[in-house]
Amino acid sequence: MTQTKSASTSSTSSADGQPVDRTDAGALASEYGRTSIADTVVSKIAGIAAREISGVHDLGGGAARAAGAIRERIPGSRTNLGQGVAVEVGERQAAADLDIVAEYGTSIPDLASAIRRNVKASVERMTGLEVTEVNITVHDVYLEDEAGDSDQDAGRRVE
Repeated sequence: MTQTKSASTSSTSSADGQPVDRTDAGALASEYGRTSIADTVVSKIAGIAAREISGVHDLGGGAARAAGAIRERIPGSRTNLGQGVAVEVGERQAAADLDIVAEYGTSIPDLASAIRRNVKASVERMTGLEVTEVNITVHDVYLEDEAGDSDQDAGRRVE
């Protein structure tokens, strides 16, 4: 008769000597080894999940967006999907801080709530880590008029 032991549960004794079941790192640790997830992986997942939400124009503060715009103009470069995302990753948990630019007219409390739900669900599903918090800072509001070309405006003033 063979006994099998679950890798995700261990038994310890409490102060009164009674056994207490404790859950460990779940799928990230087993009797065959341990899985580590890099911060950049979690920040990419969080960045992609935040961009999926309607009403998010961009991620990052002013300097990060300016650097990203320059980087995107370089031929062969890729978009930094972790831009505007800072994460802290432990053995079982993760926390994320996101800097966003919201589209004008979007309810910021509703937008923040949707971002939190999507980031939490995506990170937990893909990594097995528990997301303890998702903090959001709204750095700017995007207006469609701001995207206009200033050269066209200058041309109209000097006819």
